[in-house]
Amino acid sequence: MAHNEEYSLFEDVCSFVDDAAQHMKLHPGLLEQIKQCNSIYKFNFPIRMEDGSYQVVKGYRVQHSHHKLPTKGGIRFSEMVNEQEVMGLSALMTYKCAMVNIPFGGAKGGVNIDPLKYNATQLEKITRRYTAELIKKKFIGPAVDVPAPDYGTGAREMSWIVDTYEAFNPEAINAKACVTGKPLSQHGIDGRTEATGMGVYIGIREAVSVEEDMLELGLTTGLKDKKIIVQGLGNVGFYSAKYLTEAGAKVIGVAEWNGGIWDEDGIDIESLKNFQLANKTFEGYGKGKFIENSIEIMEYPCDILVPAALENQITSENAPRIQAKIIGEAANGPITKDAEKILLDKDIMVIPDMYLNAGGVTVSYFEWLKNLSRVSFGKLEKRYDMEKFKLLIDSIENATGDAFNQAQRDAIIKGASERDLVISGLEETMVEAYHEMNQKRKDKRIKSLRTAAFILAIDRIAVSYNDMGIFP
Repeated sequence: MAHNEEYSLFEDVCSFVDDAAQHMKLHPGLLEQIKQCNSIYKFNFPIRMEDGSYQVVKGYRVQHSHHKLPTKGGIRFSEMVNEQEVMGLSALMTYKCAMVNIPFGGAKGGVNIDPLKYNATQLEKITRRYTAELIKKKFIGPAVDVPAPDYGTGAREMSWIVDTYEAFNPEAINAKACVTGKPLSQHGIDGRTEATGMGVYIGIREAVSVEEDMLELGLTTGLKDKKIIVQGLGNVGFYSAKYLTEAGAKVIGVAEWNGGIWDEDGIDIESLKNFQLANKTFEGYGKGKFIENSIEIMEYPCDILVPAALENQITSENAPRIQAKIIGEAANGPITKDAEKILLDKDIMVIPDMYLNAGGVTVSYFEWLKNLSRVSFGKLEKRYDMEKFKLLIDSIENATGDAFNQAQRDAIIKGASERDLVISGLEETMVEAYHEMNQKRKDKRIKSLRTAAFILAIDRIAVSYNDMGIFP
């Protein structure tokens, strides 16, 4: 995948804030405070390898904004991790949380390693030592800073983090809330695994439901028969593609770092994912055409392009060749600022990352609330609701003389499970936020949904600071 070491995601994010601020009346000091990272922690620690040698590992944790606490953001394991990247991602988390009205400040963390070069034992050592370093400086805790999975990490790493935190804080009753994205066995939440991808699906679904916007793009409303290209088939890319195809869209291209698949007849996403898990590549997959230079797949014709890998994937170099009519940023920062100008001039709709991939932090918020309350969602009211609905159905049948069939009875009487409530909350958050953002774009008469999203986010952050009496 394309990556330019001189590129600064943080500077790009700050310039997006400046763009949005032109449409607002903000105290200059307040704007500067909103933009800057409040706390930056970078550190090195040694890891003893199995052959007795030592390796020095570089770690980062950045808390961008303390306008609300705790701060929230993932931890990524990648050789591309550097200070500017982590600063930029933490800033994006601030605006993302504010944009979808989740009461967290933004943060991000990273370890500069390639996780594929380490076995599980080594990764556990690295994760636990990284956590210990955060604990030393009070850069982690349910009321302080709550990490989550990101690129190169998952539920396994989160369980190591919470176990380490509990070992250092045996008296902390809310210790489980120090991190989200945990396995269900460690008080995670049902629905967190697919949350980001489901949020991407809901956001794109809402975008294509607005008739006047689709007319401008020359598209019909709805997802049915929309041709989609997905870049990156990790957790987010896979679930995004899965839910989009289940809604009637057709994935015709999938790009990964080591090759891609192109098939205009449509790709069976679950089949392709299973092949990838077994073979670590798409090469040899029985259907479609294998494309060795996968970055080119993003330039093929389609209705919707979903970059779901790393940042800085669509630049001023390849943006002129993008043929999609809608780009849904499932990854963080996949389009550079210069590239976005080119795309908007071509009348391509860009659904920004700070909105579209907010499903993960939304469901992380629900997990955090679950851990603080120490009870799973739906546990108290499920049976009560079932009994109430059963009495209602019996009353209707007695009054009308008509009977519901068994399938109807089961559907109505069914009490909401934790997953049902999580998905309901996620959908409400994503639907409400999209239409707020789109309306703001129209009210301000601007092309960019990203600028509209930043205006909404900055306004909410400014209100927090004003209400604290920091700025008049």
